[in-house]
Amino acid sequence: MTSEPGALPADPVDLVKTVLDISSLRERVEEHLAGFLSVRLARAPHPDLDRVLLEPVVDLLLRDGKRLRPAFCYWGWRGAGGADCEEVLVAATSLELLHGCALIHDDIMDASVLRRGGRAVHSELAARHAARGWRGQGDHFGIAGAVVAGDLCLVWADEMLRASGLPPASLTRAGPVFDAMRAETIRGQYLDLITQAERALRVEDAIAVAQAKTAANTTVGPLRFGATLAGAGEDLLAAYSDYALPLGVAFQLRDDLLGSFGDPGTTGKPSGDDLRDGKCTLLLAEARRRAGAADARRIDALLVEGTDNAVVELRAVIEGSGARTFVEDEVARLGAAALAALERAPLVDDSALAVLRGLALAVTAFDPLANANGSRRESGDNERDSQQWHSV
Repeated sequence: MTSEPGALPADPVDLVKTVLDISSLRERVEEHLAGFLSVRLARAPHPDLDRVLLEPVVDLLLRDGKRLRPAFCYWGWRGAGGADCEEVLVAATSLELLHGCALIHDDIMDASVLRRGGRAVHSELAARHAARGWRGQGDHFGIAGAVVAGDLCLVWADEMLRASGLPPASLTRAGPVFDAMRAETIRGQYLDLITQAERALRVEDAIAVAQAKTAANTTVGPLRFGATLAGAGEDLLAAYSDYALPLGVAFQLRDDLLGSFGDPGTTGKPSGDDLRDGKCTLLLAEARRRAGAADARRIDALLVEGTDNAVVELRAVIEGSGARTFVEDEVARLGAAALAALERAPLVDDSALAVLRGLALAVTAFDPLANANGSRRESGDNERDSQQWHSV
């Protein structure tokens, strides 16, 4: 069934089938990931020491991820005519290791103690240092160890990809896409860092961070990587970018909403940290853009203050300015643009169309029962839906 460009599926059964497809794929990814990591644990040369580092990393990687990146990679492959096979699933699963590096390092940069409902790797390493009564500062040990852990995930990603069993020609062809995805993700991390330091809060900077930090490794990169492994032509690769770039930005905007207004018990990570740290998110940038001179000075002062009370007041300022509603509407607009681009994509496998449409619905938390003009439920319901699908 093909919907009008930008419209939502009229039949909710389509979304249910899509979710089942994603769930089945997730189980297969989990098996490959768990198998790879169990071998690395078993091969540790000095188990007593190596496991201090390895166990927190393995725990994070296996902890309740939704595996969206492998899903985009796999269905990018299928949409380009690639057949279902375990080899491509192994290659797709390697993206979870790349993502693990980004998560570990991101938590260091943000000083976040929670990730996916458990301790962040640097926080867990610091706790292990304290429990053993080791010499030196536990926090420094945790940060230093987590830097090493993130680097290890990068090495593992390369190792898993090379051992996927895909033909060498496919791996060579897709190598530049894999490299570009990693480089752009690192650039996005740096943009996130420097825009926070500048305190400029420019809307264009917030979008640039979302494109580089999130779209590159969540939607655009994985989708194009899978397609290139399958030998996709330039027309399909371009169409994938048109679909995946707005979707990746929408994914980050949803994450920003959860980071500022979500329930930590549901999202598995702290709420308010982005506001406390003064991150250049579209929420904050748009609130400041809309503010008069006095309100803009007040926002700046609250960001410098960085307290829990300041976070509460910043939430009120964002709500009162209309920035939260603006960002929620922007998520819907970007999701609609992604769906419209997908309808134009020259997919080889029709099943990929339904699944990629479903992924767009899941990532943006659209209501599958919404009417054809894209109207949504109340924001509280949308927030609960997006928390259910939260994958980082």
